[in-house]
Amino acid sequence: MALNPRDLLMHLLVALFGMGSWVSVNSLWVELPVVVKELPEGWNLPAFLTVIIALGNVGPLAVTLSHRFCPPGRVSEPWLIRSVQGLSLVSAGFLAGFWDRRVLVAGEERSVPYLVLGYLLALGCCTSNVTFLPFMYSFPQQFVRSFFIGQGLSALLPCVLALAQGVGRLECHNNTWGNHSEPHYLQENFPVSSYFWGLFCFLGVSALAFFLLLILRERNKEEEQGEGPSQQRDGGSEDSYPLKSPEQEQPQEPPNGNNGEQSFWTARNVYLLVLLGLSNALTNGILPSVQTYSCLPYGPDAYHLSVILSNIANPAACFIAMCLLCRSSVILGVIMAVGMIFGGYLMVLAALSPCPPLVGSLAGVVLVILSWTLFLGLLSYLKVVIGSLLHEAGHSALLWCGAVIQIGSLVGALVMFPMVSIYHLFQSGRDCQDNCPL
Repeated sequence: MALNPRDLLMHLLVALFGMGSWVSVNSLWVELPVVVKELPEGWNLPAFLTVIIALGNVGPLAVTLSHRFCPPGRVSEPWLIRSVQGLSLVSAGFLAGFWDRRVLVAGEERSVPYLVLGYLLALGCCTSNVTFLPFMYSFPQQFVRSFFIGQGLSALLPCVLALAQGVGRLECHNNTWGNHSEPHYLQENFPVSSYFWGLFCFLGVSALAFFLLLILRERNKEEEQGEGPSQQRDGGSEDSYPLKSPEQEQPQEPPNGNNGEQSFWTARNVYLLVLLGLSNALTNGILPSVQTYSCLPYGPDAYHLSVILSNIANPAACFIAMCLLCRSSVILGVIMAVGMIFGGYLMVLAALSPCPPLVGSLAGVVLVILSWTLFLGLLSYLKVVIGSLLHEAGHSALLWCGAVIQIGSLVGALVMFPMVSIYHLFQSGRDCQDNCPL
């Protein structure tokens, strides 16, 4: 598919804009192994982080209710997006400077600044699902896939930054008696504050991309007014179609029937939303909660490769969706089923930790890395395809798409939180020790 330089620029800007949607929360998770060594909550911090991310759903709830009860046109998505980006930038800047400050609460030291700023970042991320994605209705369908590529980058870039920092590196040293090894954790290449300044830069790039998108959309509107309809459609490709102005967005709901909301709730669209919610529950809530338990028994290298390759599979799946968009409901169901098979295998590995099958063998390492890569790749492709298909159903469809993504992620996290943090159903092994003696 040939693209002119302007189309390529638009795809790049959309991807960078989408990158800012969940990069904050992903960065908080990736940096946890370093942060927990300094903050008083220790390894209880992930439980606190799960709760504050869940509380961040106040944002999308407020936006959804505003769209439902306010008159059409009263809720300005560009201004909502600017507010989300401004809140995230300010929070990331303060986090870089005050992440390790402690406050005495009820006689105990607590990392109040970290938790409050983490909540504000989570609020921005959760709200982005019902603001960023509906905004994409003003673009041709092809750009929605670039947006999902950007969401994949929001997971990949923090991982790359953490690898450069050297998160989780350790060496096994023999103790004084020489009868077993003890873990020695290596110093990171740069401090936590520098990592969070990197997050600030990611958010700044995303905000700049959004600013440029608005300029290009306004310029496109001016060109559209100066050209006839036949001139605007010269070129034939989907990307050559003009962007929609805010005035054009409102009436362009699905044409089937007088009531756009009614025509949206077809059996096919409900089916797509169910697949979307289930896939996000698995990829954003359930399986990430046990990734360490499924990978670390095979060694730190297996864990790091699983994280990197699975996050590379996300944008790669989005690129495939740009060239090959599946519209068959049956095939989409098959993709969901195959993804769940890989997810089930990974869940079994986590349940059997620290002694899963093939532990200590190359085959076990290859299988766990391959399973994580294919699991996230297949379900990422599914999410991009469903987002593209719902784009065709109108602006409200993308609003419901963002809401279902958030609901699925929330349900998945809430299901796993008590299993992992309260009932401790999953067991971890100890570094530098044989956890599975014969």
